[in-house]
Amino acid sequence: MRRIATHRILLVLVAMLPGVAPAQSPDENVTYGYAQVLRVTPVYEIYRTHVPEQHCDGQAVRDGGNSNGGMVIGAVVGGALGNQAGKGDGRKAATVAGAVIGGGIGRHVDRNNGSSAAPRCRVVEVEHEERRLAGYDVEYQYRGDKYMSRLPQDPGNRLRVRVSVTPDAPALGIR
Repeated sequence: MRRIATHRILLVLVAMLPGVAPAQSPDENVTYGYAQVLRVTPVYEIYRTHVPEQHCDGQAVRDGGNSNGGMVIGAVVGGALGNQAGKGDGRKAATVAGAVIGGGIGRHVDRNNGSSAAPRCRVVEVEHEERRLAGYDVEYQYRGDKYMSRLPQDPGNRLRVRVSVTPDAPALGIR
């Protein structure tokens, strides 16, 4: 009993010191009520990340080098040249032979010029943007006054509020 009285005297003495307020218990002068939610606005933030990605020049590797572009061009050019070389029935044979030989040469050139070679690749950093929900700006009304807070989730139609009443120190002349 004597210890409690000493403790209270110390609190009174500390409260009398200028600029020092006594510690209050967490539940002293606190009540809870409900405010009406007027507006809820989701708030998003943009997060940027840099991710290394592999970028390759040219076309991807083809299975077995099955590019027909060089072969077709070679056949057309070879056929045209063979058509110029012969006369009569020989002209037809020269055209067919030129097309076959030109197609083979075109296919060989196509293989050797990289259509079936591995593409050149390099690693580059690519920036990605992601929009994430940061919270909710909530406007609410409690006893006729409007307030605004950012909350981690949408509170719905009603919001539980903590009401704490303490004296205004400057109005009491306390600094």
